[in-house]
Amino acid sequence: MKHLILTACTVVLGLGGLAQSVSASSVRYAPPPPVMLSPDQIQPWVMQLRPGRMSARPVDARPRMNRIASKPARPTYEASRKVAAKRTRGIDPRFLPTVVDYQGPEKPGTIIINTNERYLYLVNRDGTARRYGVGVGRPGFEWAGTHKVSRKAEWPGWTPPAEMRARQPGLPKYMEGGPRNPLGARALYLGSTLYRIHGSNEPWSIGHAVSSGCIRMRNEDVMDLYERVPVGTSVKVL
Repeated sequence: MKHLILTACTVVLGLGGLAQSVSASSVRYAPPPPVMLSPDQIQPWVMQLRPGRMSARPVDARPRMNRIASKPARPTYEASRKVAAKRTRGIDPRFLPTVVDYQGPEKPGTIIINTNERYLYLVNRDGTARRYGVGVGRPGFEWAGTHKVSRKAEWPGWTPPAEMRARQPGLPKYMEGGPRNPLGARALYLGSTLYRIHGSNEPWSIGHAVSSGCIRMRNEDVMDLYERVPVGTSVKVL
């Protein structure tokens, strides 16, 4: 009797395990639940499965703003002038012409050029001097000495020395006088040297050591000096 009871229990347990195995197997191989996507996310992918019918375009859900396209403002003369003024480099106000006291030993009418200060002085008779800002020789081209104004010229032509043309091969052998000429509006030649006091079409260089030894002035300043001094004026370069 006990043997029959044990056999029956074994069969029942075996059937229960088989049922659990079949249930687990059916769950394992059952189809997964469907994935739910919102239309705005699935639409581009569905469209790719239908070539030739329509193209998928992502939808920008951000709010749109009404913008009125404005035409660019047409440049005016005043606006162009302001832009040009910003691009133009000006002279330091310290080097603009002025009258200063002078108590030195030089006679009235003498020109004194202080290359360290970057000033040219024209001594007056009343204990003052007219002072102008100048550009002087760059390092290696400094010089000092006393000479006289041997010649004066208005809108002078320019013949670059052979040494200068050797340093700068692109220079012409001769350039007619005019606004683009490096000697500017006036030139005062110093003795028999190659040096001059002359104008410049680069006024921003006044107050700097930039030349090959000549003394540069603004065109308006050299024109003023030109009218005040005659040929034979003594020039002392310090």
